[in-house]
Amino acid sequence: MSTTRKITVVALAAALGVTTLSACGGDAKDKPSGASDAPKSKTVTLVSHDSFNVTEAVLKEFEQQSGYTVKVLKSGDAGAALNQEILTKGSPRGDVFFGVDNTLLSRALDNGIFTPYEAKGLAGVKPEYVLDKEHRVTPIDSGDICVNYDKAYFADKKIAPPQTLDDLVKPEYKNLLVTENAATSSPGLGFLLASVGKYGEEGWKDYWSKLKANGVEVVDGWEQAYNERFSGSAGGKKAKGDRPLVVSYASSPPVEVLYADPQPAEAPTGVATGTCFRQIEFAGLLKGAKNEEGGKALVDFLIGKKFQEDMPLQMFVNPVTKDAALPELFTKHGVVVEKPESVAPETIAKNREQWVKAWTSIVVK
Repeated sequence: MSTTRKITVVALAAALGVTTLSACGGDAKDKPSGASDAPKSKTVTLVSHDSFNVTEAVLKEFEQQSGYTVKVLKSGDAGAALNQEILTKGSPRGDVFFGVDNTLLSRALDNGIFTPYEAKGLAGVKPEYVLDKEHRVTPIDSGDICVNYDKAYFADKKIAPPQTLDDLVKPEYKNLLVTENAATSSPGLGFLLASVGKYGEEGWKDYWSKLKANGVEVVDGWEQAYNERFSGSAGGKKAKGDRPLVVSYASSPPVEVLYADPQPAEAPTGVATGTCFRQIEFAGLLKGAKNEEGGKALVDFLIGKKFQEDMPLQMFVNPVTKDAALPELFTKHGVVVEKPESVAPETIAKNREQWVKAWTSIVVK
C-alpha cells in the first residue's frame, strides 16, 4: 500500500469485505438546498486498501448533507486493490478508488481506470502534492517512510542515533537496522526508493552493498520488523526485539504514545529525518462508475476540512490541504520532515521492477 501507507493497518483495520459505515442515506429533508428531485442512486461506494478509516460522526455528517450512503469495499493492500480495479476496468466495483500512492500512480494512470474530475476545494491542496495535471486523481494524504530509533538504547550506549542515510553504513550502527523486503512490503519499497532518490541510479546499489556489509536485517513485512524485531516499540519489547533501528513511519512515535497506558510524557522512539521517502495517496473517480455524481461528492469530501482533520488520528497520515490543523498528538510527538527523498512516479513505473530485482540480488540472495 501506501499506503499507505500504514501503522493503522495492524492496529485499526476493519474486517475485509463490504462495510456499510452508515445504515442509510439522508431523506429529503437532509438534502442540500436546491438538490434535484430526479431519481439517483443513494449509495456511493469507495474501493480502498484495508487501512482506510474515518470517524463515524464525520462520515454521518457528509451522508446527511449529501443524501448519499457511503459503502467501503476494502480490498487488501494498495497493490492488490489496484490490480482488481485494473482487471475490472470499465466495470468497476465501486465509484471512487482511494489508496493508490506515488509508487503505483503511473501504473494506474497508464491503465486508464479513472475519469478526470477537478475536485471542489482542490485549490486548497498544497501544490506539491498535485502530481496529475489532468486531475484523474486527487491527492488525499501524505506520509513519510523513515528509519525510527529506540531512544533508550542509544542513551544507554551513549551513542548518537543516526540521522541520515549516510549514517546507517557507519561502523557504530553495525547490526542495528532491520528493514522490510522491498519486494513484499510498502515501507520496504519506500526505503529502497529513498536510496534511489538520494544516490541516483549510479549509486544506490553500492549503498545497499554497504548496508548489507554493515549487518542490515531484512524481514518480510512491517509487522515483523516493527512489532517483533524493533526494540523500541511496545510490541518489540514484549517480543524481546534486539534491533534499535527500524524502517517505519514518521508517525510511529505519536502512535507509541497514543496506545501506551499510561501515556508517556515523551515518545520512546525517534525519527531519523534524513532517511525519509514521502508517500502521497490519491483518490480517483472510477471510469464507468454507476454513481458518478455521488463519486464526485465523495472526492470533494475527502479533501474537505472535516475529513482532512479527522484523518491523522484515524490513519496516522498527514493532511494535504493548507488549512487543516494537525492534532496535538502529532505536533507534540511527531516530527516535520523538511526534505524527504522523492522519485518521479513515471521514473518509478519505468524502473520499479528492475530495481527490486537488483535489490533482491544484492541484499537477500
